[in-house]
Order: sequence, then structure tokens, then C-alpha cells
Amino acid sequence: MLPADSHVHSQWSWDALSGSMEDSCRRADALGVPAIAFTEHVDLTPWTIPPEGIAAMPARYRAMIGDDGRFHAPAFDVAGYAEAIDRCRSRYPQLRIMSGAELGEPHWHPAQVRSLLDGYPFDRIIGSLHSLVDGSAFLVVDRAFGTHDADHVVRGYLNEALRMVESTDVFEILGHLDYPLRAWPASAGPVAPDRFEEQFRAVLKALAATDRALEINTRGPAAYTLLTWWRDCGGRSVSFGSDAHDPADLARDFVTAAQCAEAAGFRPGHSDDLWRRQ
Repeated sequence: MLPADSHVHSQWSWDALSGSMEDSCRRADALGVPAIAFTEHVDLTPWTIPPEGIAAMPARYRAMIGDDGRFHAPAFDVAGYAEAIDRCRSRYPQLRIMSGAELGEPHWHPAQVRSLLDGYPFDRIIGSLHSLVDGSAFLVVDRAFGTHDADHVVRGYLNEALRMVESTDVFEILGHLDYPLRAWPASAGPVAPDRFEEQFRAVLKALAATDRALEINTRGPAAYTLLTWWRDCGGRSVSFGSDAHDPADLARDFVTAAQCAEAAGFRPGHSDDLWRRQ
């Protein structure tokens, strides 16, 4: 049996242009995925986009540039999302369908995050870092590589990820810790997670001390290296996330991910979404 996919985006995520909650449920059912969590983007950080970046954006995204010149992701439509969740649960009773949110930089927006979480009973909350502070600007991590040294970007990301883990408890799963390595520039040479092992381990140790879960994000270039370090740092549980923004990507590489998790000592727990270390 495949693990649950605990990180999926549908049409209710602003950047999932091909997302479909119903099609994702249909595919999960066909693949034999036991559960699926629709963890939609909640991005509250206003990103600074350079003029050339704005010019290259599709019109859909250019319309999201505010009067302050920053990119503001649309607010999460919780009411519409909740109706869609209920509809899919009715249509796919054999599939465990979890509600959820992927909170971007939740430690920067405590009041807005608390208001969101108090307003709807989400089943699964992922904490993620997509942004870095650069003076008075907030940069999407992948854009930061265009103006900063690659090592500086990754180390800055991991420093901020550590602050996020240590300063807020609103999420139960840490999402895609190797996120900046997705955009690692070819000009900087091959991706080398070991170069940042000490900082990765610092984040993992802090997370393990809170007894929260690490996500095995199958889009990440260092997911299985992080899994080994997570075990070494005392991590007790993992979730599996395809980070799919299109139903076709649901449960991507989950056979390999499950094999690696088993090799590291993790097994399905009492629930069918988190695997725990035996």
C-alpha cells in the first residue's frame, strides 16, 4: 500500500493553475492511495519582484501586484474550499480526505494565522518557508539566487527555518526543508546538500525536540539525505508529500519514498498518514 499523500494542492491554491480537488481524489482512488490532504497555500508575505520579473509574469499574476509594488497572493477562500472538501468526501467515501493548509512563514504572521486556524477545523497543517528577508524586501527564495551568492541563500534559508521551528508551534509538519535546493543555479556547480549538513541538522534537531514530523517531499533533491539525518537527529515521524499542483503528479515517486522510509526504520502508524519510527 502506498503512503498517504499529505501535501497536495488543488484549484484552491492560487498557483495551482491545473489543480482540481475532484480529479486528485479520483486519481488517489485509482492509485490506491489511502488518504489525501489538500494543504492549500496560505501565503501572507508580500514579495518584492524586480521589474523584469513582473514583465515576464502571466497577466494573471501581474494583477496581483499591489499599489506598494509587491506581489500579494490572493486570500485563501476557506468557505469555498470547505464546500469542495465536503463534496469530495461525499463522492469518495472510501478515501480519507483531509483538510489542510500550507502556511508560508507562519512565524511572521501570527495574528493572521491564528485567525485562520480558529475559523476552520483543519486536519493537517504544514509549516513552510518560501521567503527570505533582504533589507526591507521579502524575496521568494528561488529569486534570491539571482542577486545573492548561492551558499548565502541556502544558509540564510536554513537560519530562518530554524527560527520558524523554534518560534511557533502552529504547524505539525515541516514542509520541504530542501526547498532552496530546487532552484540551485547550475553556475554554482552540482547540488551538494552535505555542504550545509551542520545547518540542516540544527533545524532537524530543533524539530525533533518538539516531536513534530518531517515531510519527505518527493519534489526535493535532498529528500532522502534529509531522511537519514532526521533519523540520526532523533526524529520520530514522517509524512509523505508529492507537493502536487496537478492531479497527474499525485503520489509521485511514493514507492521509492516508502522504501527509503522503511529502510530508515519508519513504519505506518496508528493513523494512515504519518509513519513513525519503531
